[in-house]
Amino acid sequence: MKTKAKKQRESGIMRGLGLMAPALIFMLAFTVFPIFRSLYLSLSKYKLGMDGAEFIGLENYVKLAGSKLFWKVMKNTIVFALMTVIPSMAVGLGLAVLVNRKGKRVGFIRTAYFYPVVMPMIAIASVWMFIYMAKNGLFDQLLIAIGLKPMNVLSSKSTVLPAMAVMYVWKEAGYLMVFFLSGIQSISDEVMEAARIDGAGNWTVFRRITMPLLAPTFLFVSTIAFTNCFKLVDHVVIMTEGAPNNASTLLLYYIYQQGFTNFNYGVSSALTVIMLGLLLVVSLPDSSARIRRYITIKGGSRYETS
Repeated sequence: MKTKAKKQRESGIMRGLGLMAPALIFMLAFTVFPIFRSLYLSLSKYKLGMDGAEFIGLENYVKLAGSKLFWKVMKNTIVFALMTVIPSMAVGLGLAVLVNRKGKRVGFIRTAYFYPVVMPMIAIASVWMFIYMAKNGLFDQLLIAIGLKPMNVLSSKSTVLPAMAVMYVWKEAGYLMVFFLSGIQSISDEVMEAARIDGAGNWTVFRRITMPLLAPTFLFVSTIAFTNCFKLVDHVVIMTEGAPNNASTLLLYYIYQQGFTNFNYGVSSALTVIMLGLLLVVSLPDSSARIRRYITIKGGSRYETS
């Protein structure tokens, strides 16, 4: 009996590995290998025309640390993240509250709010570029109509990042709305009914019940929002190409410039490793929280304080 059970267990393991094999192969080929390849190239001097990579240690990182442009790009990336993450989460939460109801038209409204998400960023950037066009664009025409001077926001250092942030919030809010809506609908109806019976108003229910129970959702959504804003490049290529004077150059576009314009693969790989480190730091709180919840569920209450 033991031999038969052992064979069945081994057979189940082999079937499981067989089912996992395609995904593992793709992950190793398109995720794990590129990461280690980038790490190796980041420690090398490798440009177009060279026969192979020349190992130089941390020289690429030292050059980046002493580069004013690199720190300007990092500042632009962080400022853009702060301009987009909090507003997009706030708008997404507001939209989720608005569409969290039953009715014949609710499905259409949800689709309308979500529609910008499914549009390609290149198409959205092209549309917003015409909105921000100097003098003849919709934004400047509205300013002229109310008696103000046209701003040409994409050509000014002080307005180019906020202008691009508005476009990104418009696109991202519908995506985050889906997660917030899922979190709101997972809240027990009994809790809401008990609050209503006790005389709590809509604002009190939202502030005292909905918001605290959405804490795990907020953590997950903030992680998604931060990682998404670090991975943007399409709108920069279409709208500004980093102008004016690199005021709109973000980290991924800088990587693109180094790798596909300057053909400096060593520096490009070093920047890629830095971006991966940033993404790891951003995703760490959500990952650790999920691991802790898993350990608590599997191990019982005695692991809650571990």
